[in-house]
Amino acid sequence: MTVLMRGRDGWSQPLALADWTAAATPAERALLASLRGPVLDLGCGPGRLVVALAELGVPALGVDASTHAVDQARARGATALRYSVFDPLPGEGRWQSVLLLDGNVGIGGAPVELLRRVARLLAGDGRVVVETGPPGAGSWWGEARLERDDEISGWFPWARVAADDIARLAAAAGLRPAGWHVAAGRWFARLSRVVA
Repeated sequence: MTVLMRGRDGWSQPLALADWTAAATPAERALLASLRGPVLDLGCGPGRLVVALAELGVPALGVDASTHAVDQARARGATALRYSVFDPLPGEGRWQSVLLLDGNVGIGGAPVELLRRVARLLAGDGRVVVETGPPGAGSWWGEARLERDDEISGWFPWARVAADDIARLAAAAGLRPAGWHVAAGRWFARLSRVVA
C-alpha cells in the first residue's frame, strides 16, 4: 500500500513508511555514533533512532505529537514523550544534539521558525542535525496532506528543504553550518548556534 504526501499546489512524493518502522540503517547508525549526548529526536515517530542511540550507549529522548507514534516508540523500548516541538520541552537549553531527520525539518511548514525553536533547545556548544534533500532538489513550504487509497488526511503545514538552502535558512534562525554528513544518498547538515 503506497502512501503519498501531496502539496496543495499538486506536487507529490511517495513516503517510505516501512523505513520509518525499520531498525536504523548502517548509515544512520554511523551518523548517530558521531553524536554527543544527550540527544533529542524531534518527530521521533516509532522511536527507531532513539532505540539505536540507546544501543550505542548514547542517552536520548524522543518527542512526537502523535500518541500512536509515542506508544509504538515505548513498545520498542525507546524513551519517548508526547509533545509538540513547539511545547515547552524537558531539558531546554541543555541538549548536546537535536535531530530533525526523516523529513522532520518540514514540521510546522516554516523551517526558519522551527530552526529558531530548535536553537533554544541546544546547549551552547550543541549541534542540530537536519536531514535535507540533495542539492538542486528545491525547497518548498505550504500545505500538504497524506493519501492512501481512499483515505485522505486534512491539510497541514509542511516544508521540504534542499541542501543548498539550509545555510540561508539556518542563518535566519541564528544557526550556522558546522559540517555535513553524506551517506547512502542522504544529506545531513550539522548546525551550531551563532555566538554573539
